[in-house]
Amino acid sequence: MSINIDSKLIGNAPEFVSLLRSLDVAAATDVTVMLEGESGTGKELLARYTHQQSKRKDKPFVPINCAALPETLAESELFGHRKGAFTGATHTNEGRINSAEGGTLFLDEVAEMPLTIQAKLLRFMESGEYQAVGDTSHKMANVRIITATHADLNKKVQSGEFRADLYYRLNVVPFHVPALRERTGDIQQLLNSLTRQLSQQHQLKSPRYSTQCIKQLESYDWPGNIRELRNFCERMVILFAAREIQLENLPFEIRNYTTEKPFSFLLPDRGIKLDELEQDLLLQALNRTLGNQSKAARMLGLTRDTFLYRLKKYSIS
Repeated sequence: MSINIDSKLIGNAPEFVSLLRSLDVAAATDVTVMLEGESGTGKELLARYTHQQSKRKDKPFVPINCAALPETLAESELFGHRKGAFTGATHTNEGRINSAEGGTLFLDEVAEMPLTIQAKLLRFMESGEYQAVGDTSHKMANVRIITATHADLNKKVQSGEFRADLYYRLNVVPFHVPALRERTGDIQQLLNSLTRQLSQQHQLKSPRYSTQCIKQLESYDWPGNIRELRNFCERMVILFAAREIQLENLPFEIRNYTTEKPFSFLLPDRGIKLDELEQDLLLQALNRTLGNQSKAARMLGLTRDTFLYRLKKYSIS
């Protein structure tokens, strides 16, 4: 499915607008860009945006997910191989670098790249020269490198999991991609756009979101970021087409999410009699639940048997 970059880069949050402006500046050069952010924040989409804003926009944009490559195939996938170079090499593969000639090579999850390949990537970045597996000659390529990671690459350098020299070569212009919880003002706009797109895709009428529902969605922290929001929208489109979605229709983890801190009791300087406090809480719970002992027990985080034991202990009937 083709991707319309402009339609998906939605948002007016200051952090997001600032990021796009900075990417516009970086796109005008061939500087190496690193996108750092949590999974699901749209790093590949931003890499494509940077490519399309650059002078290389008419040339290929070639993504490669470093985390999805087995170490045994990573070199061949990136640099290519000659027919017969290894068992199973029944044809020549030109590799992703060759495919990206004149354009942009996007290395997603670059922190997961095997150490053995890191040295060869560094050499290519410094000289523009590479060698396919099983080939005796060297090739030159003109590509721009954009990388993305959700990991702390600096920590990986310190632990020896990532080469320091490659890190400094890649980390020329790093950008922080904000998590969705950092741009809550964009949630309603993203929600409406994704719901509309997914309704068209499934050929269903778009559902509507109540005011209370939107308020709760804006307060939720979205740990899966835009990817989680998209999945949520698709679920709502399928289950509530042409209907208004109420608070009670939201998934449990969203409906019950709260930013309120758990109750904490401040012990007075004069102290307190613990037995009296416990009796008072037992009575309050019974009053709140109109005498329903099971509900009162749950309100206090107790099993029903423990609750009944404590009622008996204080002769509460």
